Amino acid sequence: MARIFVAVDLPEEFRDEVRVIQTRFSGLKLKLVDPDLVHITMKFIGEVKESMVQEVAEALESIECKPFDALVGGIGVFPKPKAPRVVWLGAEGNFELLHDEMESKLSKFRFKKDKKKFTAHATLARVKFMPAGQMDEFLGLLDELNDIELGNMVVDRISLKKSTLTPQGPIYETLHEVMLG
Repeated sequence: MARIFVAVDLPEEFRDEVRVIQTRFSGLKLKLVDPDLVHITMKFIGEVKESMVQEVAEALESIECKPFDALVGGIGVFPKPKAPRVVWLGAEGNFELLHDEMESKLSKFRFKKDKKKFTAHATLARVKFMPAGQMDEFLGLLDELNDIELGNMVVDRISLKKSTLTPQGPIYETLHEVMLG
């Protein structure tokens, strides 16, 4: 079995800025994502048979979406600031169109559809428990970083990735890359 997902990788030049943003949260009880692994998840598929990976890659090849410009910036949380589980970096562009096209092309596999409205984001940290004494500092940082911008990027490809979970954190491997256009 392979644990797979579809992602848009952030440009290399954003990695250092991600590190800088994450250091702002260093005193808080968060599990930071390795900046080299930060990406925009377009769809988490989950466990599939190894033999199915090639079929998924071929379906992704049929996506009809032109490359587009995206703005990466802004810090947010899921599900809400006073009960954070995920701290994320926002992304604006034609991600919803790309997501809908991808869902359409993958529908024949009957993967679980996303229940919530798609929000393009890159996970920076996960929160298991936020001590009450840190909440004000956390909320202040969210407010302070709300308008931060990493810059523009061109979304011209998506990647089918395999995720292997280890005690040290996930290991991602790109299995297939699809050029948009």
